[in-house]
Amino acid sequence: MNKLFKAAMVAGALSMTVLVPVARAAAEHGSEADAQAMVKKAVALIKAEGAEKAHKAFTEHPDGSFKDKDLYVFVYDFQGNCLAQGANAKMVGKNLIGMKDVDGNAFIKGMIDMVKTSSKGWYGPYKFNNPATQSYELKKSYCERGAGDSMVCVETYFSK
Repeated sequence: MNKLFKAAMVAGALSMTVLVPVARAAAEHGSEADAQAMVKKAVALIKAEGAEKAHKAFTEHPDGSFKDKDLYVFVYDFQGNCLAQGANAKMVGKNLIGMKDVDGNAFIKGMIDMVKTSSKGWYGPYKFNNPATQSYELKKSYCERGAGDSMVCVETYFSK
């Protein structure tokens, strides 16, 4: 083999090691329809089982029904207190109304204001750290009013 052919083969192999994980990560993103369906399922559980039991299921997701790909349920009351968090249980009980993305967007407050006004809908974009890529990416959340003065949301990455 000549040197040029070997260099092309190495470059091709290296590009595959970079592109395959990126393609796999993109394929593992939940869709907007998946996010909406998960919120509707979560709101139905709150109505059927009560907020306390539902919030525990969202945070612990013992049967996996509230965690799919990169989608998970999170719940905040209208004062910004985290009531359930399917990706990081340590956030439950914390007031995060002032949490901002890297651009200074107070996105939790923005979601709360949107739900107070419209009862449901999409909020975004805002930038959030993607643990798979270790970079900030645009996200949006589908939210609906939960029990009392609370919101139930699932966020998804913007399609590229």
